[in-house]
Amino acid sequence: NIVVFMNKVDLVDDPEMLELVEMEVRELLSQYKYDGDNAAVIQGSALKALEGTPEGIKAIEELMNAVDKEIPTPERAVDKDFLMPIEDVFTITGRGTVATGRIERGVINVGDPVEIIGMMKDGEKPLTSTITGVEMFRKLLERGEAGDNAGLLLRGIEKDAIRRGMIICKPKSVTPHKHFKCEVYVLGKDEGGRHTPFFNGYRPQFYFRTTDVTGDVTLPAGVEMVMPGDNLTLEVKLLNTIAMEKGLRFAIREGGRTVGAGQVTEIIA
Repeated sequence: NIVVFMNKVDLVDDPEMLELVEMEVRELLSQYKYDGDNAAVIQGSALKALEGTPEGIKAIEELMNAVDKEIPTPERAVDKDFLMPIEDVFTITGRGTVATGRIERGVINVGDPVEIIGMMKDGEKPLTSTITGVEMFRKLLERGEAGDNAGLLLRGIEKDAIRRGMIICKPKSVTPHKHFKCEVYVLGKDEGGRHTPFFNGYRPQFYFRTTDVTGDVTLPAGVEMVMPGDNLTLEVKLLNTIAMEKGLRFAIREGGRTVGAGQVTEIIA
């Protein structure tokens, strides 16, 4: 399902022009396999809504009513073990270290014990802490759940001990790994991917959740090179251990450009 908001209509005086733009939008939706004839297309002005004009507010109310009607509420994975990838780390004077991110699954309550995993050297043990505060949109809460963008206050953790790419999880629920097999699709040239094939020993960046880590690629027996547009199974050994489990999806990048996508199918070590 899709809902479209045609913004900046306050800059157009001709109703026929707005009607023509809406028709083009519906044709574009149909081109991409949406129901262009019946999709909700709301005309309005975000600026006028911020200024508090009646027509601006009415358009936003129509938009939110359409969202409530057309877009189903996503099911949150609250019954699984807690996990949140760290996106950023802050220090609050007098309170301690706060890690922010989007809770991927589960529920976290103030007072819950947690482990912090990822970007570790071989043999290094996970950090342990206790949640002393949950904050969302500058409001202190007693809990956070899957789908929430939250800040978690961590007891006894220094800011420089954790960083983006690590995860916070329920103790013993996730283990760090670096060696795995995966199913990969390599983007073609017309999809913004590579123009040339790659070979054994290829070392791109693998992007898991919020983690960028370099990995060595081993091609399957009998495969000499991988062409753009290919689907195949690869064996990968990362330079650092990260929180990983079977089914985890990732992107393959070169210099900030995505050149492939894949999914972990087997953990080796």
